[in-house]
Amino acid sequence: MTNRYGVILAAGQGTRMKSKLYKVLHPVCGKPMVQHVVDQLSTLTLQKLVTIVGHGAEKVKTQIGNNSEYALQEEQLGTAHAVMQAATHLADEKGVTLVVCGDTPLITAETMEALIRHHERVGAKATILTAIAPDPTGYGRIVRNATGHVERIVEHKDASDEERTIAEINTGTYCFDNESLFKALTHVNNENVQSEYYLPDVIEILKNQGEVVSAFQTESFDETLGVNDRVALAQAEKLMKQRINKNHMINGVTIIDPDHTYISADAKIGQDTVIHPGTVLIGEVEIGSECEIGPNSEIKSCKIGDNTVIRHSVAHDSTIGNDVAIGPFAHIRPATMISDEVKIGNFVELKKASFGKGSKASHLSYIGDAEVGADVNIGCGSITVNYDGKNKYLTKIEDGAFIGCNSNLVAPVTVGKGAYVAAGSTITNEVPSNALSIARARQVNKENYVERLTKKD
Repeated sequence: MTNRYGVILAAGQGTRMKSKLYKVLHPVCGKPMVQHVVDQLSTLTLQKLVTIVGHGAEKVKTQIGNNSEYALQEEQLGTAHAVMQAATHLADEKGVTLVVCGDTPLITAETMEALIRHHERVGAKATILTAIAPDPTGYGRIVRNATGHVERIVEHKDASDEERTIAEINTGTYCFDNESLFKALTHVNNENVQSEYYLPDVIEILKNQGEVVSAFQTESFDETLGVNDRVALAQAEKLMKQRINKNHMINGVTIIDPDHTYISADAKIGQDTVIHPGTVLIGEVEIGSECEIGPNSEIKSCKIGDNTVIRHSVAHDSTIGNDVAIGPFAHIRPATMISDEVKIGNFVELKKASFGKGSKASHLSYIGDAEVGADVNIGCGSITVNYDGKNKYLTKIEDGAFIGCNSNLVAPVTVGKGAYVAAGSTITNEVPSNALSIARARQVNKENYVERLTKKD
């Protein structure tokens, strides 16, 4: 098999984004644009992947990590100049090199694979990924010869009236014979209005040398969208969202209203799960089968079992078991572990808490920094008082305990197995197993006291 290499152009500043955030790090469906490109290229079994970085280089390296090698383009002098920075990594290699822009988050591995196969089949030294544009204004046009190969690329401003009728455009993604690419790059000049070195000039150089230059036309113009401003970013978000939602529906997930459901590219959802409108799944969310999520729920980086229902709630960075009922209006904060058959009801907040099988906190409670056993019932308005103003402490509620309404458990404290805490109690000491703990003042009734209060002088 021919060796394969990849070059990602990610050095541009992206001034049209008008942002402090480096352009290729702007997220599309929760993932930076350049990461989308890297993830697709990684499935092609590349011998080397080189990312050309410039502005924001360290942040891009942090995002991509060890999935790529890097070359620095200190001055942005054009796309050919950018590719030339990869020479120390690739110039002596034999094989096929893909050149892809880091701001094309919709490009797919399937399209790039098809591009490489076409390139190899026709024996080309360079192959351009093209598409039919609904409105080709501003794009370079692909002029083919009688054999179907590329005669030349004509920029819009230089095209004749006849050439401007051509709808096939240059997408900016290329496949090259690696050795031919780096040899041709040494002949590219910057004799143009911008005084930059342009990668399409390599096409003309190879053509003049009598080499075969081909074009592969993708069926999806949307895949080739380059994001240069916030308008295009929103367009990419919409298209990516449609693609992600469609794939989940094809795989057996019911999405009631795909236009109002936002699912990250890394989410995994089991069959027969129903996603209601207004649901937002962020990051590496994993949801089992036959769940019901939403409406209007935000789930971030959680693992959720089967047959679980989450309604009108927020859950972040937590593990949630099977047959769990959450909401409405619950808040599951990070580092929470909820076992099977647990109920977390309306206006309950959990933080760094574990709940054993079958336990319940049905309404209006805060349980933070706590270990809750199995079959525990936490009454309405109960809280774990975990913070003394300087430090946080752990509350333990052991299996089968019953916490009455409006109870305060002042940590560090343990409520033993099967123990009862009377409603309205403030618990500051350990409650033994099977004990009833009452920590409140006795009720005092003052007969006829109201008459004294209301009696006029």
